[in-house]
Order: sequence, then C-alpha cells, then structure tokens
Amino acid sequence: MIELALALLLAGRSPALHGLRVESSPRFAGDRRLLATVSPNRDGLRDQAVVRFRLDRPATVRMDVVRTDTLHAGRPQQIVSSVSRRFRRGPRRLVWRPAPDTEPRTYVLRLTVGRRVYDNVPGRRPRAPVVRVLGVEAGFPRRSYAPGERADLRLATDAQTLRLQVFQYTSQLVTRTRDFKTAGTAMTAPVQVDWRGHRAAPAALRLVRAGEWPSGLYFLRLSASDGRLGYAPFVVRPRAPRARVAVVLSTNTWQAYNFWDANGDGWGDSWYVDGVTRSVDLTRPYLDFGVPFRFRDWDLDFIAWLNRTGKRVDFLSDDDLERFANGRALASAYDLVVFPGHAEYVPERAYDVVERYRDLGGNLMFLAANNFFWKVRRDGKRITKVRLWRTAGRPEARLVGVQFVAGDYGGRQGAFVVSGARTAPWAFAGTGLRDGDSFGRYGFEIDARSADSPPGTQLLARIPDVMGPGRSAEMTYYETPVGAKVFAAGALNFAASIGEPAVARLVENLWSKLSRP
Repeated sequence: MIELALALLLAGRSPALHGLRVESSPRFAGDRRLLATVSPNRDGLRDQAVVRFRLDRPATVRMDVVRTDTLHAGRPQQIVSSVSRRFRRGPRRLVWRPAPDTEPRTYVLRLTVGRRVYDNVPGRRPRAPVVRVLGVEAGFPRRSYAPGERADLRLATDAQTLRLQVFQYTSQLVTRTRDFKTAGTAMTAPVQVDWRGHRAAPAALRLVRAGEWPSGLYFLRLSASDGRLGYAPFVVRPRAPRARVAVVLSTNTWQAYNFWDANGDGWGDSWYVDGVTRSVDLTRPYLDFGVPFRFRDWDLDFIAWLNRTGKRVDFLSDDDLERFANGRALASAYDLVVFPGHAEYVPERAYDVVERYRDLGGNLMFLAANNFFWKVRRDGKRITKVRLWRTAGRPEARLVGVQFVAGDYGGRQGAFVVSGARTAPWAFAGTGLRDGDSFGRYGFEIDARSADSPPGTQLLARIPDVMGPGRSAEMTYYETPVGAKVFAAGALNFAASIGEPAVARLVENLWSKLSRP
C-alpha cells in the first residue's frame, strides 16, 4: 500500500531535476554552481559546458541555449541551440559545445522537464545554468586620458598570446565591419603579450602611456593568437583646451546600453534590461567585442564627417565635462559644445556647467534626441539613476529647446519636412531644400517643443505624427538675449545621415554659425 501511494503521488507531479549544476574544465575565476566559462576555440581548454543533474524519475529533458536581450525592447529571447533527450532516473548530464564563432557573452541554459521550467528572470535568484562564452574582454578604468597619462587595462581571456595595438579613428568614411583596422591610424607599434600565466582569471595589464597624440577617439585592438578579437575604446583629451569647439562623446549612455553581464545571471547588467537595476559600472568591458552599442551606427558617422571636413575640435568624455569648475570656465575654453550622440544621462554638476555656459552666451549643438533626460548620481565608478530632470524642476526643453516625447526602437521612421527655409534661410542655404521638401528617414526616439522651450524657439523641420497622432519630431533652433545659439536635431539617428549631401550642408551651415562667439 505504501508503494502504491508513493506511485500515485509521483504520478500527480512533474519530474524534477536535483543537484543542478554546470561546469567546464578548468574552472575560470568566478565560476560557481550555476555559472561556467567556456572558450570554444577547439584548443582542448574550456571547449564545452557540462550540465549535471539527478532525475527523480524517467523523463525527457529539453535544454535550450538562450541568448537574452533587453526586456524593454519587447524582443523575444533567441534560442541559439536546443537538445532533447530521454533519460532514466538517476544522475544524468547534457553537454553544450558552442561553435567557434559563438558571440562572447553569457547564455542561459533553460531546462524543461515535464511542466517544470528552470529559467532565469532578472532580479531573482537564478534557477538555470548560465554559460559565459569568453572572448577578449578588456576595459580601461577611465574613459579619457591626457597625453602623458598611463592607461592601464583590465583584461580577461584565456588566449595564450595577444597582439595589442592602439589606433585613432581617423577614417573619412564609415566602415561597419567588426575590425576597425582600415578605419584607424596606428599610434603604436603592435606589442605581443604572453598571457599564458593569466588564462584562469582576469588580470591588470600596464599597457600604454598616451603619447603626444591629438585629441580624439582611440581604441585598443586586442588580437588573440586563436583569432578572437576585442576592442577597448578611450578618449584622448587635451591637457588644456586647444580648439574652440568641444565634442562631448556620450560615454555615460554607452555604458547604460552595455548589456555585459557581470553577475552571471544570463542577463545584461543595465536598466534597459529590467526594472530592478538602477546603476551601471562605467568601467565594464563592452559587449559586442568591446564596441559600444550603436557606436558604429551613429557616433562614427559624425566623427568621419569631422575628419573629412578638417574640423579642429577637442574631444571630451562625460567625465571631462564634469571637470570644469563652472560654466564660466567652459565658456572661456569653448565657443561651441557639440553633443553628437545620445546624451541622456547627466549628473547635476554637468547640467549646472552646461546650463551656465549657455546662460553666458555659449553655443550648443545637439545632433541626436532625448538629451539631458535622466538625472544620475556618480558614485565612484558607477552612475545611478535618480529621477527625470523635468520632475526635478529642470525640464530639458528649457536648455535643449525640445524634449523627449516618444520612442519605439526604430519601429516607425519618417522624413523631416522642412518648415524653416524662409525664417532661417542661413540654415538651409546650399542644401537645395525649400519649405515643404522632405529629407532623410528618422525615428528611434524623438523630441518636440514644450511649454518650457525658450521664447522664440524656431521650428526648422518636423516629422509629422511619426510616433502616432500628435507625436511629431521637431528640429529646432533658438537664440538667447545674451547671444547663445542652440540647435537640436529632434531625432535620435540624425547624425547617421550626415553622409547625405543636403544633411552635410545643413550641419556645415550650423557649424559655421554656432562655432563663432
């Protein structure tokens, strides 16, 4: 009777996995019961992950290897590999051997047995194994360096040797390939590094002292002997301001969109992934082989334009902007400050400096959208979301001229329709555009004027109802009584079209007007 009762009890519930764990050999630093590191380069070292468990009865177990993405984008998880096997009860195992070209990142190994699903949800205790595919993961502790400053590196890989070389991005054309070799100028000779003593844990590498290099965007390229490739970007800022125009790269936003998974739960450590995460580490390696998210799509187009038009500028990171004592110091250094990217996350000090700079007559150019949207707090190497600037009594439209109204990750895009060719003929001179003409295809995130926009803010062009009725993108320009001139593109991907002749001429016209005091 006891055996019959037990059989009936077991028949009423799904089979279960006990003692679930994942492992690779040898272990990498940070590996634990539900996290293992592999490097599928077929060198016999960490080429596979083994999932072990004990079944309490015969069952079919399905293992899906899942690449996760941001929850906020509404994108489905991508299953990159699946296997199902019928097992008898007792200790069993499943093996994942990633292909050599598997993208370096973490993957959730979701297990299904009967009605039970072992999966991971952001912010909760992991229930499923996670495998980290190790590439060449490198990051600098700072986002910018002045000439003469030493740049150390934090590096994690199990490659035996590495070839390291520093390049400046100097291309006049945009390349979308993973390897930036043809787009950069070598600033150092290649250096061969023996990494055999650090194949089981991350380590620091004393790498390079920035030479007397021009201010600009640089990247360290790391080529492993087995073909793996990684990058670590950094900005070289001037020791003291040299040009009269500053270009501020949105390094805070780069890290906010970085889905690199440090805690090993299979999900990126970013507030774009879940509603639990409130802070991000500014020193993390970047996912996607070390290249910041959307970096190729937007930032490089503008930098290539600067190169081919011979513009003389100082490049700054978000940190460098905060280093200015006040807006007067920024105004004494620069006539124009350009934000080419998505300058969404702004600490109070930076907001104060830029706002005061504008109030003193400093000129601003915003070539994306959704700028100065979130107030963040800097805590050492992390930034933490605090609140929207508009709810803190400092709406961004008061500074930028427009503010964020909608976004849909590029689902809906449309052309700008010119409306300011008569009221601001200088802006459209030589573009061939007249009022009513359309150009480009834009969206992703859009801005528009609000009641807080400065008096006299002019509408140059708009994308009517691109995000639905009443949700139009607006390109604007305004001047202040003390002579500050401010342009805002109103669409996130505007700078990506700067290769188009009409857009290039429009930006050139703006540059000519705003770069003068």
